[in-house]
Amino acid sequence: MEKRKKVAFYTLGCKLNFSETSTIARNFEDEGFDRVDFEEVADMYVVNTCSVTENADKQFKQVVRKAMKLNDKAFVAAIGCYAQLKPEELANVDGVDLVLGATEKFKITDYINDLSKNDFGEVHSCEIEDADFYVGSYSIGDRTRAFLKVQDGCDYKCTYCTIPLARGISRSDDLENVLKNAKEISEQGIKEIVLTGVNIGDYGKGEFGNKKHEHTFLELVQELDKVEGIERLRISSIEPNLLKNETIEFVSKSRSFVPHFHIPLQSGSNEILKLMKRRYLREIYTERVNKIREVMPDACIGVDVIVGFPGETDEHFLETYHFLNDLAISYLHVFTYSERDNTEAAEMEGVIPANVRAKRSKMLRSLSVKKRRAFYESQIGTKRTILFESENKEGYIHGFTENYVRVKTPWNPDLVNTLQEINLTKIDDDGSVRMEFAP
Repeated sequence: MEKRKKVAFYTLGCKLNFSETSTIARNFEDEGFDRVDFEEVADMYVVNTCSVTENADKQFKQVVRKAMKLNDKAFVAAIGCYAQLKPEELANVDGVDLVLGATEKFKITDYINDLSKNDFGEVHSCEIEDADFYVGSYSIGDRTRAFLKVQDGCDYKCTYCTIPLARGISRSDDLENVLKNAKEISEQGIKEIVLTGVNIGDYGKGEFGNKKHEHTFLELVQELDKVEGIERLRISSIEPNLLKNETIEFVSKSRSFVPHFHIPLQSGSNEILKLMKRRYLREIYTERVNKIREVMPDACIGVDVIVGFPGETDEHFLETYHFLNDLAISYLHVFTYSERDNTEAAEMEGVIPANVRAKRSKMLRSLSVKKRRAFYESQIGTKRTILFESENKEGYIHGFTENYVRVKTPWNPDLVNTLQEINLTKIDDDGSVRMEFAP
């Protein structure tokens, strides 16, 4: 009997990539492969790439080197956003045998034969206009949380972003299939689902291959809230112009959606927002935050922000800093602007020196620490529900409350993947919160 081949996966980038890696891995298992950890010797290594992170090519090369050290005869495939944008570049990396673009990645098992190494990386990459069909995905690698893909692609033309070039037009899973996937996840004992996509607020566009919206994001949320067995639903990231008041109000009263929103801002200066071709001004952002605070005072609100965009003067940056400082938000994800080929911003004047970008990034990261601390302090003494994770970190088990406070308590394997009522007691030196079980 022939020995089963082993395949390992490495995912760079976002929750959406993780959901797709997990689905592709299940396809390999259906084809008779055994999935192993990336740290183990495998016959094939698949790297799901990202184009958003800085030094995407450098990260990719490091991962390939790691695979080659484990098994220099292993077959290496690159898939994902960077593979779509720069296929030849990835194909030329030592050790890479196969590069698949946006549509080909879901048919990866069709492109592999005997797993013998190629002299040169073989490229199969579509024109991005051909990426107009939808492939549903969800991740079930983490026992406590699953990423459920509901939408792909983007029709926005933000001047700094390559995602439309890497993933194509906005399109959605049909509602029936989303609900089917959610039920499948719940049947595996997973307690929390995180909704993911490129622009999930645009959900319904491209459903059933139609250009118009079949359903709205609000309808998606309302239907998912009815799925039995799912304890928690979390919205990963949603554009402020697409986060409607009706959705905020529904979440505040819903059975399973948690009070946690992650809303990209990118700049607190209207002038810079216009240069970025964002579809809102800062006033809309303030309205959304105020609405959330009105109906969910204890909600956690995360913010994406970019520093060092071309033309961002000290005045523009300070406008962003003070805007965020005054806003009732909980934490920041800070991105230092980096030039991307084939984007409008890469051709713009007013390039910001690297040292200035780094200084601004450091200032906003410090502000994020301050904001998170203030949010956590506001939660001390409250009663919450925590979902415990599966890792033993230096003798502690961690988890997140419904409103995304990171909590720790001494390790107890019986707590893994359970929901517990707790009281938040104090903030620890590492920034996480201590707890006691509620009576």
